[in-house]
Amino acid sequence: MISRLPTLLFALLLLLPASAASAASAVIPGLEAPEAPAAEAPAQTIDDTQDSGSDARIAARIRGIFRELPAFAAVDVAANQGVVALSGTVPDEGDIARAQAIAGRVSGVVTVENAIERDVSVDASLGGLTSIGDRIDGLARMLPLLAIAFTVALVIILLGYLLAGLTGLWRRIAPNPFLAELIASAIRFVAVVVGVVIALDMIGAGALMGAVLGGAGLVGVALGFAMRETIENYVASLMLSLRQPFRANELVQIGDLQGRVIRLTSRATVLMTLDGNHLRIPNSQVFKAVIINFTRNPQRRFEFDLGVDADDDAGAARMLGRDTLATLPFVLKDPPPEARIVEVGDSNVVIRFLGWVDQNESDWFKAQSLMILAVKQALEAGGFAMPEPIYRLRLDPRSATVPFENINDTRRDRDAPRAAPPTDAPANPAPPHEDLRPTDEVAQMVDAERAAGAGEQDLLDSSRPVE
Repeated sequence: MISRLPTLLFALLLLLPASAASAASAVIPGLEAPEAPAAEAPAQTIDDTQDSGSDARIAARIRGIFRELPAFAAVDVAANQGVVALSGTVPDEGDIARAQAIAGRVSGVVTVENAIERDVSVDASLGGLTSIGDRIDGLARMLPLLAIAFTVALVIILLGYLLAGLTGLWRRIAPNPFLAELIASAIRFVAVVVGVVIALDMIGAGALMGAVLGGAGLVGVALGFAMRETIENYVASLMLSLRQPFRANELVQIGDLQGRVIRLTSRATVLMTLDGNHLRIPNSQVFKAVIINFTRNPQRRFEFDLGVDADDDAGAARMLGRDTLATLPFVLKDPPPEARIVEVGDSNVVIRFLGWVDQNESDWFKAQSLMILAVKQALEAGGFAMPEPIYRLRLDPRSATVPFENINDTRRDRDAPRAAPPTDAPANPAPPHEDLRPTDEVAQMVDAERAAGAGEQDLLDSSRPVE
């Protein structure tokens, strides 16, 4: 026993590294002993001898398999030295490769010589009618299941349409009729899709269901690209109906188009221009355009330019025009009117006059017209000239038809001192009297048209806040 102790200790020392490595891999995750390289599978070899009777067994085995398959009833099998020869006919092209694959899987087969051909005779082709008859019989047996699936799909679709028909509920939930109609359409669409999917799943047409859904997705993408502008306009109509950027009969400018709002439909915004014409703007263009609302703020500023002679006192003309605007009863005192010198031209100094009016009290166009007239009359009464552009012509003496002494007389007349302005001219002439109350004929026509088309679609809602 003592003599065997060194041998046992030596064996334990040899086994210790392997056991330590296995223990470490068991305790510490991820630490594993290196795997030995896998040995390559040896290539299949052909025996140099063959058992007697093996060819007969191979041929009998393949014939037995083919007898169980109706498609290979006319296939002949022969085997010699492990080489299997197949001949005969099959009804379908795919059965040729199938027969070769079956024969090659039999043990002991070295290779397969496939000489099978497809049977294209009339009798074989007419034999396909049998499969058609079988399919018809199968369809007849499925008729009860098809009827149940169709009934279930029809019930789901009818429930969806009944739910979508609760227009009162959706209008209470949705902020406007357009969105309520959109919700109802979505419910109807979802009901149809769910009904069809459930019906196809009941009859076991899962592949057909996937094809239908995939085809619907492709068709949806194609229609999305083809109807991009229509969809964009539809979405813009929804956003405008939610935001309510203007009210009916408000004077707005959308881009470079101006008019009073008649109605907002699901496709376009209808305006009436200031000359009484109807203007339909696509909602996609309205949603992206810059909108100026002239009616929202009743206080509106006007401005106009007048030019006085360059030799006149432009500062005095500026103050006279500003004081004249301040005396007009329809011009607001807060903010006060202003006058600014904006340009020195070739023959005049351009002064810009600005003032504010209340559109609820005064018609803006009439007020602006009277302001221009009042300031012009005040400047003329104050002795300020408003000259037209002056052009100097240089005449060649060889081609001139007017004697130079007449030209010199005209020049002397132009350079003569100007007469002083009359001293008895009133500083602020009284403005002409005119009824400035707002009487917009276009606004009256818009009201009349809205009253006449009360049943037409209009997404404008005065009860909702304006964006």
